[in-house]
Amino acid sequence: MSSFDEMDAFDGASLSARAMAARPQPYLDGLNPAQRAAVEQMDGPVLMLAGAGTGKTRALTARIVHLMNTGRARPNEILAVTFTNKAAREMKNRVGQMLGQPIEGMPWLGTFHAICVKLLRRHAELAGLKSNFTILDTDDQLRLLKQLVATEGIDDKRWPARMLLGIIDGWKNRALTPEKVPAADAGAYNHRGTEIYAQYQTRLRELNATDFGDLLLHMVTIFQAHPDVLEQYQRWFKYILVDEYQDTNVAQYLWLRLLAGAHKNICCVGDDDQSIYGWRGAEVGNILRFEKDFPGAHVVRLEQNYRSTPHILAAASGVIEGNEGRLGKTLWTEAQEGEKVRLIGHWDGEEEARWIGEEIEAAQRGTRGMDRFGLDDMAILVRASHQMRAFEDRFLTIGLPYRVIGGPRFYERMEIRDAMAYFRVVTSPDDDLAFERIVNTPKRGLGDKAQQTIQRHARDNGLSLVEGARLVVETKAIGGKGGAELARLMEGIARWGRMAGDADVSHMELAEIILDESGYTGFWQNDKTPEAPGRLENLKELVKALEQFENLQGFLEHVSLIMDNETDDGGEKISVMTLHAAKGLEFPVVFLPGWEDGLFPSQRSMDESGLKGLEEERRLAYVGITRAEEVCTISFAANRRVFGQWQSSMPSRFIDELPDEHVEVLTPPGLYGGGYGAAAMPASRLHDAAAEANVYNSPGWRRLQSRSAERPMSQPRETRNTVIDMNALSSFTMGERVFHQKFGYGEVTGIEGDKLEIAFEKAGVKKVVAKFITGCDDIPF
Repeated sequence: MSSFDEMDAFDGASLSARAMAARPQPYLDGLNPAQRAAVEQMDGPVLMLAGAGTGKTRALTARIVHLMNTGRARPNEILAVTFTNKAAREMKNRVGQMLGQPIEGMPWLGTFHAICVKLLRRHAELAGLKSNFTILDTDDQLRLLKQLVATEGIDDKRWPARMLLGIIDGWKNRALTPEKVPAADAGAYNHRGTEIYAQYQTRLRELNATDFGDLLLHMVTIFQAHPDVLEQYQRWFKYILVDEYQDTNVAQYLWLRLLAGAHKNICCVGDDDQSIYGWRGAEVGNILRFEKDFPGAHVVRLEQNYRSTPHILAAASGVIEGNEGRLGKTLWTEAQEGEKVRLIGHWDGEEEARWIGEEIEAAQRGTRGMDRFGLDDMAILVRASHQMRAFEDRFLTIGLPYRVIGGPRFYERMEIRDAMAYFRVVTSPDDDLAFERIVNTPKRGLGDKAQQTIQRHARDNGLSLVEGARLVVETKAIGGKGGAELARLMEGIARWGRMAGDADVSHMELAEIILDESGYTGFWQNDKTPEAPGRLENLKELVKALEQFENLQGFLEHVSLIMDNETDDGGEKISVMTLHAAKGLEFPVVFLPGWEDGLFPSQRSMDESGLKGLEEERRLAYVGITRAEEVCTISFAANRRVFGQWQSSMPSRFIDELPDEHVEVLTPPGLYGGGYGAAAMPASRLHDAAAEANVYNSPGWRRLQSRSAERPMSQPRETRNTVIDMNALSSFTMGERVFHQKFGYGEVTGIEGDKLEIAFEKAGVKKVVAKFITGCDDIPF
C-alpha cells in the first residue's frame, strides 16, 4: 500500500461529508461578528489577526468544524498546525465538543514536529534515511558534535561544541542546508562552522538519525526537490490552518508556503503584537508579510477582548503603539472600567519585593480597596529569571506559598547550587557532598577514576574528601593535567578559607573571588549558549543576596532553613514566572516588577538587535500587561545594589508610553534624589547622562511629581543588615545645610542608614545616597 493509499484509508474512520453537511450549526451562535467572519470565509488565504484575549482558539476550532460540517473537507483533508502538544489536544477536544461527539480521523492535527515526523517516515529514503530513523535529543547531539570537534583538533574550551550546536540549530531554523549557508555566515565558529555542519549531517545519516531541526529541514528540502511529492500533499491537504503564526521561523514558513502554494486555502491565526520569540528563530516578518505572500488575502481583526478591563487594554495599547512594525488593531471590551493600571516606584529591589508581598496578603484579605483574591489568582511576571530571587526570599521568609512556572526555583538552579557548594566547602571543609559537586566543576580533567582515587585516600585515612584531596596532591597520586588542576583547586580552597577570617575582606568580595579564581565565572563567560548570560545574572544576584547577612555561613544557614521549611501542601500558590513563560496565560491580578531601562527593555537585547530588539521588548511589555484581567501593577526601583555597590536606574521608557488617564500613580517624587549609577562613575557624568536622557522632563517623571502629596512612599518595615559607609553616616546631621550637584542647596531632614532625606530649595524633598552629597563647608569657592 502506498503512502497515499494509507492516507485514503482514513476516510473509513471519518464521518462522511454528506452526513456532516446535514448537521445544524450551533457552534456559530456564540461567535461575535468578527469571529464569525473569520470562520465563514473558507476559501482563499485568511489572516485571523487575533489580539490578546479575543477568543482566537474558539474561532479557529469553529472554522475546523465548519469546514467539515459544510462538506468542504473531510477530517483527514485538514492540516491544522500548533506549536505545543497541549494546544493540539485542546483544539481536538474543542472540535469534538462542538461536534457533540469525540472526533476521529484527524491525523493531521498536531505540532509542526509531530506532523513532519509522520511525513518524513513516509519519505525517509528521499532524505537518505530509513523509515525507522531515530531522533536525537540535545545531549546526543552535543556528544556527536564533540566527537567531530575533537577529531578536527579544535580546542573545545575556546570553541565549545555547545556554541556550534546553537549555530547549526539557527541555520536549520532558517532552512539552510550546509551548501546553502550564506557567505555572511562563513566566519561562524572560527570559519569552521559550515564544514563541521556538513560532517554532522553526514554522520547523522550514517547513524540513521535526525535532530529536531532536521524534521522540518528535510521535509522542506524534499518538497523543493521532488515536485511530485509536494503536489500530492497539496491536493490532499485541501485546507491548512496555523495557530500562533507570529511565532513561526523561516523553515516553518517555507513548509507552509509550499503546501499552500497551489490552492491558497490557508488560514493563519496570530498576533504580531505578541511575537516575543525572536531569540529562538521566530520571524515576526512572516505575519507582517502575509498579504504580500498571499495577494487578495482576507484579513479579519479580532479586537473584542474577553479578558481584561478597559483601563488595562488602553494601557497595553498605549505601549504597543510605539512599535512601527505592526499591522495595527485596537482592542476593546464590554467589561466595566475597573481599576486603573497602578504604577509605583521603590527605593530598591528588596523594598519592591516587600511591598508586593504586602499587597498580595492584602489582596487575600480583600483590604486596601481591592476585591478579595486567592493566591492562584495572582502572578508576578519578571523580565529576567534573576529577579525572582528577591521575591522567593521574601515569600519563603513570610511563609507565602508560591510556584515558579517554566523553570526551577532560584536556589534550585544549577549555577546557584554550584556556587553555594563552593561557599560550603570554604566554610565547612568537611562537607563531602559539596566537594564532590565542585571538584570537577568546571571541568578540570578529574573524571570518575581520579575522583575514586581521592575517595579511596580519604576513606583509607579516615579523612574528609578535602583532606583526602590534599593527601593526593602531596603524594602525587594523580598526575598530568588533572593532578595540576587539583593542586590549584586545593591551594584556592586553603586561601579562601584564610580570607573568610580576614576582617578586611567582606563576604561579598570573598564570594566574587571564589567564583572568579575557581574558574566558575569564566566558565559561563566563555559559554556561548543562549542560557549563559542568564546564568551569569543569577550569580550576580546570588552575590547581591549576601549583603543582608554578616557572613557566608549565615547566608548558607538561611538558605538551608528556608528551603527545608518549604513544603508542598497542595494548596493555593502565587505564580512567579518570566514574561516569556506567561504567554498564553491569564490571571485576575498581575504584578510587573523591574520596569527599569537596561533591565526592561533589556540592554542586551537592544545591543544585539537594535531597533528590532527594542520592538520585541515592547511586545513583551504588551504581553505582560494583557495577562491581567482585573488588576495590573507595574513597579520599578530607583536603586539596586550590584556586588555591594549602589547603581541607580531610570524608569523604563515603556512607563512613559502608558497613557496618563489610565494610570494611577502611587509614588511621590524624591525617589531619584541621588545615587545615579555606581560610585565608579563621576557624578557629573552621570547627571549629564540623565539630563541628556531628558528623564526629568518625561511624562512619567512629571506624573510622579504631580502626585507627590497624595500617597507617601512605602518604607521598609524591617531592618536589614546592609553594608553601610560609616564615614557617610557620620558626615551629616539633621538640619545640616548641604549641596547636590543636580539639585543644588538643601537641608537634611531625615537620615536612614546611608540614605538621606533632603529638602532642596528648588527641587523639593528627595531621597539621596549620602556619598552624592557635599557639606556646604566642603564646597570649594
